Amino acid sequence: MNYLMKVTLIGLVSGITGTGIGGLAAFFVKGINRRFLSFILELSAGLMTSVVCFELVPEAFTYGGKGLAFAGVFAGVLAMLVVEDLMMRYQGTKPLKSDSSLLRTGILTAVGIALHNFPEGFAVGSGFGASISLGVMITSVIVIHDIPEGIAMAVPMRAGGFGKAKAFTVTVLSGVPMGIGALAGALLGGISSKFIGACLGFAAGAMLYVVYGELVVESKKLYLGRLSSIGNVLGIICGIIITLLH
Repeated sequence: MNYLMKVTLIGLVSGITGTGIGGLAAFFVKGINRRFLSFILELSAGLMTSVVCFELVPEAFTYGGKGLAFAGVFAGVLAMLVVEDLMMRYQGTKPLKSDSSLLRTGILTAVGIALHNFPEGFAVGSGFGASISLGVMITSVIVIHDIPEGIAMAVPMRAGGFGKAKAFTVTVLSGVPMGIGALAGALLGGISSKFIGACLGFAAGAMLYVVYGELVVESKKLYLGRLSSIGNVLGIICGIIITLLH
């Protein structure tokens, strides 16, 4: 029980810390620098890609074998597709009562990030189930990845009319589901080593979809120049370096 509490607390604190640091932008930024926001979104996308390809998937193969690992990956992608579909239905049937498209964008981004922080927390919990070093590495990368997401939430809400404190609070709260996901990952990963492999595969699939179904797409909407692509490449290189250090 003590172990579960520690992993849950790590997931909760890391989720709040990452989005909270990014949310501090609400106190300093009045407008959106689209090039900068695109760059850091792609940087975090590259980091997450490295974690998935060089850590999560190989570990999933080690613990669960190729069959369970791939099954987990496809299940993770499918789960995120279902979540995205539910979000789109909610957005279409219950529009926000606001004339500000920026505010709407910020709030919907916060909802989306809160939802996908769960599988990120799941990756943390599963990672600690495999090994402490893997759990620490995944947690560190996710904290870095959550910083630009915090900026992506806070700045549009601030520009759309939210006060500084309110925009920051909403941004911080979006990191809470990561603690719940960490608890779920630790609980399910404790069933057997085979199940750890499936859990790691699930987290890998979910994170891949977040990267290529959300982060990269949003980045290209903001800016189509080479700077964002450079950010992605730099993120992958940084992820490789982190993997080597690990």
